Amino acid sequence: MSDLIALCPNPFRDINLELTKNAMRILSSQGYETVICPVFGSDDRDAIPRDVKISDWNTVKKAKLIIIIGGDGTILHTARQIEHEDKPLLGINLGTKGFMATLEPGEIELINEAAKGNYRSSYRMMIDVELIRNNEIIYTNCGLNDVVLHGMGDCIKLTAWCDNDRVMSFSGDGIIVSTPTGSTGYSMSAGGPIVEPEAKNFIISPICAHVIGSKNFVLNPDRIITVKAEKIHDRRAFLSVDGADPIEVSNDDIVVVKQSDKTMNLVDMGTKSFYDSTFDKLLYKNS
Repeated sequence: MSDLIALCPNPFRDINLELTKNAMRILSSQGYETVICPVFGSDDRDAIPRDVKISDWNTVKKAKLIIIIGGDGTILHTARQIEHEDKPLLGINLGTKGFMATLEPGEIELINEAAKGNYRSSYRMMIDVELIRNNEIIYTNCGLNDVVLHGMGDCIKLTAWCDNDRVMSFSGDGIIVSTPTGSTGYSMSAGGPIVEPEAKNFIISPICAHVIGSKNFVLNPDRIITVKAEKIHDRRAFLSVDGADPIEVSNDDIVVVKQSDKTMNLVDMGTKSFYDSTFDKLLYKNS
């Protein structure tokens, strides 16, 4: 299994798995064993061609390299499926922005170099999340991008602390606690700063706060972030980590976020710097 390479496509973006099959041909021609494990739609025969043999996630975990074909959501979902194990993940972007992907479809031949180990590992900070209700931990998760606490069409009150110091208290749509990797996602859309992805920081971003002059905060990674949901009562609020299935939050629930001992290894092929890539993806070049 030492030369095994896993291909994890999003079949709703890689139609008929054409790019995936091309990647398999390229790698097989160099003697690498490959397996295909679709990230979504594995039971949808309209999405998965009948001639494709589908592998499983336990096999994917044995691969020396995991190539993900899709957008950032596909990469996040793959990371969850392999339980955030320290495996090199190489993204080929078929998404809208694809900030986490290192290659575009036209650069697919470079997967041979990645298979040889000719890449730089970009290690990313991750976060551990706990949901506490009545002094009992009822939910835990680990995330690469962010944790979001938001109302379901309702204004909710939230208070956030950094260690034991209150950072903000407001009524609004919700709050985002992001990693640097997640700073180009929902956090950026909520007015948060763009942070170098290999930095280690927390970014706290209020969502549509009913406070004049509400600000974002960038904090050291050794801080413990605590967010309390207050005065929800008959309203509904939810907690989501990396966009995964939301967990309903009750009044006075507490969310605790801290730096995880885990890191994510995203492959960097060196085709563009973070700044050049971000510049292009945000369409500043032609503005």
